[in-house]
Amino acid sequence: MAWYPKLVGVPLKVQRFHTAACRYKGRTGAEHLWLMRHLKDPFVKAAKAESYRCRSAFKLLELNEKHHILRPGLRVLDCGAAPGAWSQVAVQRVNATGADSSSPVGYVLGVDLLHIFPLEGATFLCPADVTDPRTCQRILELLPRRRADVILSDMAPNATGIRDLDHDRLISLCLTLVDMAADILHPGGTLLCKTWAGSKSHLLQKRLTLEFQNTRVVKPEASRKESSEVYFLATQYRAGKGSTKQ
Repeated sequence: MAWYPKLVGVPLKVQRFHTAACRYKGRTGAEHLWLMRHLKDPFVKAAKAESYRCRSAFKLLELNEKHHILRPGLRVLDCGAAPGAWSQVAVQRVNATGADSSSPVGYVLGVDLLHIFPLEGATFLCPADVTDPRTCQRILELLPRRRADVILSDMAPNATGIRDLDHDRLISLCLTLVDMAADILHPGGTLLCKTWAGSKSHLLQKRLTLEFQNTRVVKPEASRKESSEVYFLATQYRAGKGSTKQ
């Protein structure tokens, strides 16, 4: 059964963002077609109605609904967080603002090379390169008890247009996160990371299988059908027992 956004939820006081539909002049035919598709996209409309910063929020909402990644009290590291849509979802689901006084209060830390507008309930480290050891140290300083229960990653390198090269670079980013998990992720923790399907996906899957008890490939309905993006969901981190990091 197809999963579609429900236009209900908790209103968020967030910075309003402009969509790509602001101006038409000077666009190529391909850009115009993309814009028309964007305007008709039900997830774009739902994001605006629900005050999410972009449509990608519904990818995490769907995956969380199906796989129960987030719950009140968890500590979340959101890598590639800009513009902050996944952090919005995480803040809601882990009760980072303490809105539900009967549930544990969680924590959300977002990291990105780009600026992120402030969000109640989240801490943002930006601009910051998650692959830089200095950033990793700062992350540890900011995380409660120096650990995260969940690492989320919707990040991707700037596209070169060369599909194989872009795929290789994204796989490399994901492998860097797996390396970081040894220092950051709590035993039994979860890693959710985006990649683009390609020739080296099996290398990431093999590594995740060694480091986590359970690994699966998932593709939410909110991912565009023509997109090669998929997500690796790895749960029950072994905390070094299967680590190949030297």
